[in-house]
Amino acid sequence: MLANTSKLLQIMAQLRHPEEGCPWDREQDFYSLIPYTIEEAYEVADAIERNDLEDLRYELGDLLLQVVFHSRLAEEQGLFDFEQVAEGICEKLVRRHPHVFGEDRFKNDQERRQAWEDAKAKERQHKSRAEGPATSALSGIAVNLPALVQCEKIQNRAASQGFDWSEVLPVFAKVHEELEEVREAWQAADQAHIQEEIGDLLLVAVNLARHLKVNPEIALKESNKKFSRRFQYIEEKVRDSGREMRDCKLAELDALWDEAKVKLKGSSR
Repeated sequence: MLANTSKLLQIMAQLRHPEEGCPWDREQDFYSLIPYTIEEAYEVADAIERNDLEDLRYELGDLLLQVVFHSRLAEEQGLFDFEQVAEGICEKLVRRHPHVFGEDRFKNDQERRQAWEDAKAKERQHKSRAEGPATSALSGIAVNLPALVQCEKIQNRAASQGFDWSEVLPVFAKVHEELEEVREAWQAADQAHIQEEIGDLLLVAVNLARHLKVNPEIALKESNKKFSRRFQYIEEKVRDSGREMRDCKLAELDALWDEAKVKLKGSSR
């Protein structure tokens, strides 16, 4: 395995060689690689969701290439190299798992999660001292994350500081409160206010998912798939009747939707 890692680093160095390397690879920089890095991460997730483990092996290789590519760019600029990247994550994993690599013991999973958040908070504090004035507990959350993922991370950080409901019932009440505020904004025909209140409703929905121990990003993805399967069922039924969906009355489409819910229950196709 180490031999292949060394070989990969050598290949990357050759691709970046100023005279003998690949013109495309030589032209790349940190910023130009951003879309490829993001795309490869999503393709890894896609292979996992399709349970295609052979494809997962290849996609993980593509994602590893992005790590090697960025590391090579940094090495050329005298910033760091691949070994230092690996060293950094090794140190972080040991530091964040004192119950595995040290003598700490936790009574339950909640204590373990809190210790993990505390360790990350200490790392942020150390980083902020090195860079300047103290930063927020929310510092370091990537701004270009998918909104649902970012929202969950923000709320987890806030909860780690004690800013959270201790039980789920008040969160249900908050959902109803935010929904009513959306209705009021709609009745006032204030589009900017409607957008603001819809955002608040989505935020508290993510909070509810977190309290119910549901990953909101995965939950929405699964609902998207379910909606697509049912919608395609309706399309097929309407097509078989020789018509277009826009020619059908909503009541008929609703009936087909209910039929799809029954026929496709538990289906993943």
